[in-house]
Amino acid sequence: MNMQTMNKKDCSRIGIDARFYGPLGKGLGRYIQEVVDNVTRIDQKNEYVVFLSKENFDEFSGDGVRIRKVLAPVRWYSLSEQFVMPFLILKERIDLMHFPHFNVPILCPARFVVTVHDLILTKFPTVRASTLSPFKYWLKNLAYKVVISLAVRRARTVIAVSQFTKNDLAEKFGIDPAKIEVTLEGVANLSRGRDSLFVKKLDDNKTLLSYNIILDDDDADSSSDDFLLYVGNAYPHKNLEFLLSVFSALRQKYPRLRLVLVGREDYFYKRLKDEAERLGLWHESVPESPVVFTGYVPDAELEVLYHRAKSYVFPSLYEGFGLPALEAMGKGCPVVSSDRSSLPEILGDAALYFNPEDKEDFFSKLERILNDAELREVLTKKGHQQVKAYNWWECARQTFEIYKKSLK
Repeated sequence: MNMQTMNKKDCSRIGIDARFYGPLGKGLGRYIQEVVDNVTRIDQKNEYVVFLSKENFDEFSGDGVRIRKVLAPVRWYSLSEQFVMPFLILKERIDLMHFPHFNVPILCPARFVVTVHDLILTKFPTVRASTLSPFKYWLKNLAYKVVISLAVRRARTVIAVSQFTKNDLAEKFGIDPAKIEVTLEGVANLSRGRDSLFVKKLDDNKTLLSYNIILDDDDADSSSDDFLLYVGNAYPHKNLEFLLSVFSALRQKYPRLRLVLVGREDYFYKRLKDEAERLGLWHESVPESPVVFTGYVPDAELEVLYHRAKSYVFPSLYEGFGLPALEAMGKGCPVVSSDRSSLPEILGDAALYFNPEDKEDFFSKLERILNDAELREVLTKKGHQQVKAYNWWECARQTFEIYKKSLK
C-alpha cells in the first residue's frame, strides 16, 4: 500500500518545505528538522510530503506509507523557487503547506501556514549584511519585503517563535494578532557540563590546547579559564564589532583575559578578523592573540568550551528567539546578554543584561561576571531551570494543532 491508495476521506496531505532540513540550514535547519521529525511522529493520521534539497535528501529518513520524500532541486531565495515550488505542490496535490521561513512562492496553489522567525531584513536593512553589490542588495531586499508581506497576509496562520516576534509582525504588517500563533522553539542536547558522557571522554586541556585557548600544559591552571565565549554567526546585527571594542578596553585591566569566537569562517567572520587585527587583538601568525577564532567546533568539544568559559556573551541587537544564549544555558555556561528584542522574554531572570549600545554598561557587566563567582553559579543554576521551558516536542505538538485548525 502506498500514499496514493490510502483512504483520502480520512486524511489530508500536508506538505513541508524542508530544503534547509538538518545541519545544512544551521539554526533554521534545526527548527525544520525538529518540527518535521516530531510532527510526523505525533500525527498518525495525515499524509506528509516532505520537500528536500539534493544536499539533504538522504538526511531525512521518514519512511512509511504516510510520509513521502520529494526532491525540490531549487535554491532558497532564488527566482526559480517562485515557479518550481508551486508546480511541485500542485503535482503532489497538497491540502496544506507549511513554509518554515518567509520565502513563500507568490503563486502558491495550496492553503499554507508560514513561520516567521524574525524581521531582521525589514528592521536592519544594510548592505553590510550581504556580499552583494549595493544595487543588487537593495533590489533583493525589496523582493524579500514583497514576498514576506504577501506571505503573512495570505497565510491561514502565521507562526511566530516568540511573543516579541508576534508583536513585531502585527505592528509591521497590520495583521490581526489573532491570526498569529506563538510556538516557542526548543533546546536540544542539554547537559550538565562535566556530567555529560561526551565531555567526560575528552581531556579539557587537550581540547583547549587544540584551539590555542591555552598554549601549553603549564598554562592549564584555573587562571587559564579566563576567557569569554561567543558561539554563532557574525552577521552585522550580532554586534560583534561592539564586543571587540569593549573587550579591547577590558583587556587593559585584565591582561590575561581572552575572547573565544566560535563559528564557521565566512565573509562576515573574515571581516571580523580584519577588525580584530586593526584593534591589535588578533593576528593569524600569533597563537597567543587575545582573540581566538576557532572556526567550526564539534559538539562534544564545544561542551568543554562552555564548561570552562567564564561566561557566554551575546551582544545581539535583534533576535526573534535567541536560541544560542539558551543553548549556552543548557550547557551550564552563565550568560551575559543584550537586553534587546526577544531576549528578556526568552531568557527571563537567568541572564545578566546590558545595553548593547552602551560600552560602559557592557564593560561593567563583564567585570561583574568575571569577578563574582557566586553570581556565575546563580546564573548557571537559573539557566538550567530556564531551558526546561523550551521543548521541541511541545513545539511540534503545537504546530500540529495549527495544521488541524488551518485545514478547517
